[in-house]
Amino acid sequence: MIEKQWYVLHTYVSRERQVKEALEKLLEDSNLKDYFGKIIISSHKTFVIRKGRRLVRERKIFPNYLLIEMAMTPETYNFVLRIPGATKFLGSGKTPKPLSEIEINRILGIKQDKSELSKIKSFIVGGRIKIIDGPFNDFEGTVERIIEDKEKLVVNVTVFGRITPVEVSFNQVEKLD
Repeated sequence: MIEKQWYVLHTYVSRERQVKEALEKLLEDSNLKDYFGKIIISSHKTFVIRKGRRLVRERKIFPNYLLIEMAMTPETYNFVLRIPGATKFLGSGKTPKPLSEIEINRILGIKQDKSELSKIKSFIVGGRIKIIDGPFNDFEGTVERIIEDKEKLVVNVTVFGRITPVEVSFNQVEKLD
């Protein structure tokens, strides 16, 4: 069994559906089919009233992005990027960064047990952390405040000799102990 992870693919404006359909069609005849799982355009249904009638509309949560479950290899990477309308994978540098399990569960609407989340990321005010992703990568600091409902932390880091509060999400930091 090939281990697959979730990646985010950026597309041209309003080309998500075309890229998804082209990718699915090309995969039918490809020997790379086993390296791919689900391909999702994240959206939700909204209601709009037009001329006194209630209409259901599908609204994209992340316009211009697709979620692709795949095993990232040089072949699969190039296979996806050769599709017309696909621009790049999200991530730092040349290699795409997969979504964490917490992120993909939140996007797909899968509820997680709160105790499970607190076991994974049990931060305390005053605790030392290291930022491992984002613009403040490799900075160390102390937790000033925890925003549990948004899964974010306000962390005091030292930038150019001054203590600066920075807001980061739980998955962008690791505990130092």
